[in-house]
Amino acid sequence: MKAVIYLIVSLSFFCSTLVNAALLNLVPESVEAQAWTILDTQSGQVIAEHNSHVQRAPASLTKMMVAYITLKEIQAGRLRKDEILTATPVVSTVMWDESQMYLKAGEQISIDHLLAGLVVMSANDAAVTLAERIAGDVPKFVARMNQEAKALGMQDTHFQNPAGITMPEHYSTAADLARLGQALVNQTPDYLNYSKQQSFSYNNRFHNATNRLLKLDPTVDGLKTGFTKAAGYNLALTAKRPTMQPDSPERRLVVVVMGTPSAAKRAEVAYSLMNMAYSYTRNEVAIKDKQLIAELPVIKSTLKMFKLESPKPQIITTSLYDQPYAIDLKTYDMVNQRIMLNRGDGIIQAIEPLQETQTHLNVEINQKTLTAPLAKIMQLATVQVYQNNQLIQTISLEEDVRIEEANVLQKIIFWFQQLFTFFSSNEAEVKTYPLG
Repeated sequence: MKAVIYLIVSLSFFCSTLVNAALLNLVPESVEAQAWTILDTQSGQVIAEHNSHVQRAPASLTKMMVAYITLKEIQAGRLRKDEILTATPVVSTVMWDESQMYLKAGEQISIDHLLAGLVVMSANDAAVTLAERIAGDVPKFVARMNQEAKALGMQDTHFQNPAGITMPEHYSTAADLARLGQALVNQTPDYLNYSKQQSFSYNNRFHNATNRLLKLDPTVDGLKTGFTKAAGYNLALTAKRPTMQPDSPERRLVVVVMGTPSAAKRAEVAYSLMNMAYSYTRNEVAIKDKQLIAELPVIKSTLKMFKLESPKPQIITTSLYDQPYAIDLKTYDMVNQRIMLNRGDGIIQAIEPLQETQTHLNVEINQKTLTAPLAKIMQLATVQVYQNNQLIQTISLEEDVRIEEANVLQKIIFWFQQLFTFFSSNEAEVKTYPLG
């Protein structure tokens, strides 16, 4: 399980705009969904995708945003789980054929029960009740939903209601919903305490969770199902599994499938995609915590060199599939968790995952020097990660740079020092350090 990492260092004033490549290439027709994506929540890398930026009806996957906002309000102290609300006439806007808790105006219910009803029962009356409590009315909450979507980088998403009702300007994409799923598990992980519940009852109404994979696999703990005639059967799925790697002992993936033909098919397709991704990709530490990247010369300060360090470990996801052939998901062996490949000679062969990967890092230093005084967040370097000469990840290294300017006496001393060293060395050079 060794990763071989090479380093290339270069100077640049601009960041690369290259698009990161997906790690696994699947035959699109072998995946029975109109749109889908697989996302690693630690590295943020897309493992594989198809039509993931095509706008589609999200149906009840919309409610992930309602839960995200509600849990953020709880974290901020503006809402409490044990707070008891009195349902208002807004619940009467929910039609008889919609999923609901059957709340009545004047009925009292806790935020905790509303969240469970929202996620497990996919209750539309829970959605509008939470919306009204948080924003004052539903239209204001919808505006908040779109504001949060924009902040998360969900560029192809627009909400018109909190429940997921089909409307002309209510749409999202598999890529955007995976990004929302990443935010849920990383920023508001309490969501998983609701989404892993296999059933929920309220007022003697019992409801089994429609995510049937919760009963099949204990590592699965969310996220949300959705269905309308316009959307088809949608599923946002997540699981956390051990890796047997000391640097990254656990790993979480998010899979989103949209427009599958049935509830059974959405579970089958999402689960196959997830298992294949776990088997044929892995996470590696590209840059260690507090690792020294470079030393940048500083002008007009007593500090001569600014040390650029990685603020946290930088995780990358690499591919363990080295065949030139696209993967046929329909032939994936779920029992042995192996890709089965027909090379054209009629012999079906199981492809074993790689045990070793080779990557190289291209570090671009975006500033040759720093001039005091400085007190701002700066993007000082960009690290591009390549596997098999394909760009698979781009990491921007930002630093809160705070450097005081030298006083008058110190500046005079610097002037004399520069005068005596002018002919031998005009300016200090950027010092860079090997990574990996």
